[in-house]
Amino acid sequence: MTYNKDLKENDVVKIDLGAHIDGYIAVAAHTLVVNGGKKVTGKAADVIAAAYTAQEAALKLLKSANKNSQITPIVGKVCSEFKVNPVQGVLSHQMQRFVIDGEKVILNKEDADNRVDPHTFEVNEVYAIDVVVSSGDGKPKESEERVTVFKRKGDVTYKLKLAASKKVFSEILKRFPSCPFSLRALEEKAALFGIKECVDHDLLQAYPVLQEKSGDIVAQFKFTALILPSGTIRITGLPVDPRQLETSAQITDPEIKAVLNQSSGAKKKKKKKAGTAAKKPEGTAVGAKKEEDEEDDAEMDTAAS
Repeated sequence: MTYNKDLKENDVVKIDLGAHIDGYIAVAAHTLVVNGGKKVTGKAADVIAAAYTAQEAALKLLKSANKNSQITPIVGKVCSEFKVNPVQGVLSHQMQRFVIDGEKVILNKEDADNRVDPHTFEVNEVYAIDVVVSSGDGKPKESEERVTVFKRKGDVTYKLKLAASKKVFSEILKRFPSCPFSLRALEEKAALFGIKECVDHDLLQAYPVLQEKSGDIVAQFKFTALILPSGTIRITGLPVDPRQLETSAQITDPEIKAVLNQSSGAKKKKKKKAGTAAKKPEGTAVGAKKEEDEEDDAEMDTAAS
């Protein structure tokens, strides 16, 4: 959604984007505050800390042989610690080539209107983990803002009547047959006239703009992760510096702490050459991260081949 609106001090901004190469998709979302790098306080700090901590817990549980039913409750428990709410209706999806919303899903929040089939995570699956948290009740409503993002529904057919609809739908089939797109990406200037008939007859899925009540704050974090034989690797997403967040609460629940302390997966130890002493790289944490990244890259190369 594109707004003609100037950002102002302390606005909370969510950036959600995705890309694909030959149908292999990666997505990410991040929340930040427009404050010149100063410390974030109040409701904004609490909701950002909750969303970020919940996504970190989700990453720890996203491993082979675990179940989707293990992740939803931990998201709720993290939100309870910060006295905020997970947003209902948000789904994390398994992704496959040219498929951004696979059938295996994880609920952000379980309630009477939102339930999914249980499933077990398997090696070589790819997931987009999407965590959205609100300082309000977590039940956003559709806004009156114009919808500008759509996606082709692959299992629906209909014979369009309007020439404008046929023209724009033909462009969509050629350029965006499976992934979401924005109206501004279409070359056809009469797209607005043709889009409506396509949506009315379920050829396209609209992504409506949702909003919470005035004064409430929503934070979102999304990352793409690969479940590999050696463990789970997060390939998108940015970190949050906890020192920049002045929250009103901290994680005290022992179950959440235990999950956060889990490893995302076993790492292979490098063999030492005989007759040589192990040499620690400068900056132990950086060195350890570098070795971990090298092992992750090797594992990804193996999976790709």
